[in-house]
Amino acid sequence: MTKSLIILLLFNFFIFKLSAKINLEGKIYFENEPKSNVAVYLNNTTTGTITNKNGEFNLEVNNGVYELIISHIGFQTIKYNFDTSTYTKPLEFSLLEEESLLDEVVINGKENNEEWEYNFSVFIREFIGTSEFSKSCTIQNPKVLFFEFDSQNNILTAEAIETLHIKNKALGYDIFYDLKHFSIEKKITKYLGYSYFKESKGSKNKQNKWRKNRLKAYNGSQVHFFKSVLKNSSKEEGFVINQFVRKKNKDRPSQEELLKARKTLSKSNVSLNFSRKIDIPKNSIDSALVVLKKAKLPKYIDYLYKSEIASSEIIHEKNNETYLQFDNNLRITYLREKEEKGYILRNSLSKPRKAFPQASNIIPLAEKFIIYPSGILANPLDVLYEEYWSYEKFAHSLPLDYEPNNEN
Repeated sequence: MTKSLIILLLFNFFIFKLSAKINLEGKIYFENEPKSNVAVYLNNTTTGTITNKNGEFNLEVNNGVYELIISHIGFQTIKYNFDTSTYTKPLEFSLLEEESLLDEVVINGKENNEEWEYNFSVFIREFIGTSEFSKSCTIQNPKVLFFEFDSQNNILTAEAIETLHIKNKALGYDIFYDLKHFSIEKKITKYLGYSYFKESKGSKNKQNKWRKNRLKAYNGSQVHFFKSVLKNSSKEEGFVINQFVRKKNKDRPSQEELLKARKTLSKSNVSLNFSRKIDIPKNSIDSALVVLKKAKLPKYIDYLYKSEIASSEIIHEKNNETYLQFDNNLRITYLREKEEKGYILRNSLSKPRKAFPQASNIIPLAEKFIIYPSGILANPLDVLYEEYWSYEKFAHSLPLDYEPNNEN
């Protein structure tokens, strides 16, 4: 099995409770003076504004629990969780200047300028993605990104000295992304930040195309799956849920055996032929070759032990909280869409195979994880996603207030 792991940390926190709306008012200060042109938005939604000359803002929001983001270049980002049921008066916030790391980041970036293009291509691949939608998703201000590569530990990190402006022409959004962390370590990509979605303007044909693509991005996604689980309608909406256990491959040599085999061959003056078939090893060289050939075997093997389980078997409620809990791991197959050609090519060892329905793995990192009605987890660190969901990266992101029923 080809593995591709990604932890998506978007700081999502968004729960609809009622359909009624309220006017959320507030004021932003810096050193006791009103601050204008400060971005104020509900994280990962299309709801946002900027403060006026008096530092004031006004947002119309649905009743619920939200994560409010206050952001301005040169100042520390403010994250404020609030519940509209307890909101009684305008909010007030005071900005603090960002610690002066800008010069150090810029200097480091200039020193490694010759590597910037390569690191940026890696960033695009692991953050934006390589899917069909990613080809129409571009960063408008790439030069605000600076990279640092730790060659000793093989870790790539990225910093943005300004909010990233991402234009997604496939889905019809301008996205303003406040990058807080990005790293690639041991084939695991981690990124976190705050995002504000602004719908693009376009002709009727473009609007129709965007609606179609948004629905495609939503169908089969993690949010779609989790919402279907909450409604106990996963099977009806095209999902098949299987349970599997992952065990070490007993046929693959241990690290000690591999080191011993390499040491044996390094001391040998014999011309090595790895393509030679060895049924029964006749000497230590043959034995070492057999061991190294087996090194190509996967480290782990997945064993399916429970097929087509119901949503009700993995979702539970207690103390007014809804959470997911299950043994081992889940294999989620979405039957209504097949894999993209790019995904097939990426995962083909030899010649491209035929397209299968989209399949993803959920690997839990906690005993249980709380899920919100909006289809997100309270703590995204609770799980790892493998396979197709790790292929559909930021280019497939939709705001949490996206409603698929409106696209039909």
